[in-house]
Amino acid sequence: MENRGDATSVPGSCLDPWMRRLLRFAGTFNLFAGLSMIALYHEGYRLFGIEKPELVMPIQLTGVLVMLFGVGYHRIASRPVENYDLFLLGLLSKTGGSLLGIYYVFFGPLPLFFLAFLFFADIIYLPFFSIILRRIAGCRRASGKMNR
Repeated sequence: MENRGDATSVPGSCLDPWMRRLLRFAGTFNLFAGLSMIALYHEGYRLFGIEKPELVMPIQLTGVLVMLFGVGYHRIASRPVENYDLFLLGLLSKTGGSLLGIYYVFFGPLPLFFLAFLFFADIIYLPFFSIILRRIAGCRRASGKMNR
């Protein structure tokens, strides 16, 4: 097949540079956030004034998943069309995590200042990730990879 130099001929070229940089930043942020949930959970419970449960495995397992999303965002930055489904999962995770966090601030034990952490960890990405999702979906349609 002839390489026409279009946006789908080079892996990652479907995205504008700012999109790739944001995905790389989100990936690195998630790697560090997940690692802190695994290794620094004591400090997290203390920071939010929540009594540490006897079993901390759920927060550590969440940290593992956050780290996996970090790896995923790096993969998406490199090959967005091929990793569209992974990106969709990431966007859904950020949306669900935002809604769940807001719920626990207003109806649960989390303090109001948790919203600042939630904003920078998840909420701030939502409009930008929506733009990136539409771009990747357009590249998928252009490349004919919609039903593969």
